[in-house]
Amino acid sequence: MGQIDLFPIYLSFKVALLSTVFSLIPGLLAAYLLSRSEGKAVDVADALLTLPIVLPPTVLGYYLLVILGRQSVLGRFLEQQFGVTIVFTQTGAVIAAMCVSIPFFIQSARTAFAGIDESLLHAARLLGRTEWNIFFSVMIPLSWRGLTSGVMLAFARALGDFGATLMVAGSIPGKTETMSIAIYNCLMNGDERTAGLLVAIMTFLSLAVLYGIKRMEKKMGRGGSRHASRKHQKNISGI
Repeated sequence: MGQIDLFPIYLSFKVALLSTVFSLIPGLLAAYLLSRSEGKAVDVADALLTLPIVLPPTVLGYYLLVILGRQSVLGRFLEQQFGVTIVFTQTGAVIAAMCVSIPFFIQSARTAFAGIDESLLHAARLLGRTEWNIFFSVMIPLSWRGLTSGVMLAFARALGDFGATLMVAGSIPGKTETMSIAIYNCLMNGDERTAGLLVAIMTFLSLAVLYGIKRMEKKMGRGGSRHASRKHQKNISGI
C-alpha cells in the first residue's frame, strides 16, 4: 500500500464534466423534438435514445468499439486523415461516459418541456415570436429545474461509469484509469484502503446529487412552476 494516487479522482471529474457539457446541445435538441412531436418514428427514436439506460454497459462499450475502433470505417478515417485515435484514450472515456449518461439528461429535459403550460407558448407565437426565440426565452427559463436535475443525473452517471469506459478507454494507470476502474484495480491488488476511500467519495457524491434533485422536486411541488409560469406570462406580454 503506497501513497494514494489522486489521478483517478481528477480524471473522473474531468471526464464527467466534459461528457456533461458535450451532452447539453444534442440532449436539449433531442428532448425538444421528442416533447414536441408524435408518431411511430418518434417512439422509435425515443427507444433508441433510452436504450443505453437498460443495456449492459459492456454491450454499449462493444458497440462503441465496433463504431470507433481502429479497424472500423470511422476509426480508420480519423486515424488516417487526422491522426486521431479514440480507443484507449481520454477522448474515448469522454465519449463512453457521454453515451451512458446523456439518456438521463434527455429524459429529464423532455419531462420538463412537456410540463410547460401550452397557453404560454401559444401566447408567444401570437406575439410573433419565432420557435427558436420561444425555446430560449420561454421554454428554457420555465424548465430550468428539470434541466438542472438532468444535468446533475448525467454528471453523476458519467462520474461512476465503469463498463463502457473500461471497454473503450481501457485501464491505463495515469492515462485512462477513472475512479470506478481504480476501485476495481485496487480490490484486485488487495489495496482495500484506497478502494474504500474512492468508494466513500463516490457514495458521497451520489448522495449529494440525489439530495439536490429531491430538493428541487419539492420546490417544484410547492408551486414554483406555477409562479414561474405567471412571471413569464407577464414577460411575454410585455415584449
